[in-house]
Amino acid sequence: MQLDFTEAVKKHQAEFNLNLPESKIKSLADYYEFIQQNNEILHLVAPTSAEEFAIRHILESLTLLEFLPNGASFADIGTGAGLPSVPCLIVRDDLNGVLIESKLRKAKFLEEVLQKFELENRTIFEKKQFEELNQPDVDFITCRALDKFTRKLPKILKWSKGSKILFFGGNNLGEELENCSVKFEQKLIPQSEKRFLFIAQI
Repeated sequence: MQLDFTEAVKKHQAEFNLNLPESKIKSLADYYEFIQQNNEILHLVAPTSAEEFAIRHILESLTLLEFLPNGASFADIGTGAGLPSVPCLIVRDDLNGVLIESKLRKAKFLEEVLQKFELENRTIFEKKQFEELNQPDVDFITCRALDKFTRKLPKILKWSKGSKILFFGGNNLGEELENCSVKFEQKLIPQSEKRFLFIAQI
């Protein structure tokens, strides 16, 4: 299974403008394997093939890297299994993250991930809803798969004031950003027809 994942990353990474060293691909494969070991109980992600996981979850998450300058800090709202933050932190040693996840079982999993991949010194982990927190002192706010994302968007935008946002979503998220009078750029995710990364200064 790990081999299939590794081969998929190597096969498709160029489409995402990536050229990852072997050591980082190995760490990403270990992360994938750790998710699989816990997924049946915790329902971290929908079941997929190793190749689909590599494309849809890992390589998609790494599309953030193009927009994160050296030494950047970010907050990840509703990080769940650690996506998109953990793959980015694994690949880029210069990044710092604030991971926000209120569901206790997922939070316990994430604590184990941060320890396992020695990311604790570059992360702050918050086991709360984002609304319960003061906005952290970060350069970027990202969100990939939050429950009721579009409905919560106005609150998220207010909370993110002063930061740059990097949000993953479809056309409905773009429409909601327009409804909130947000001027944004959008990047089509490779191997997708309707999924984008939305970039805006709030």
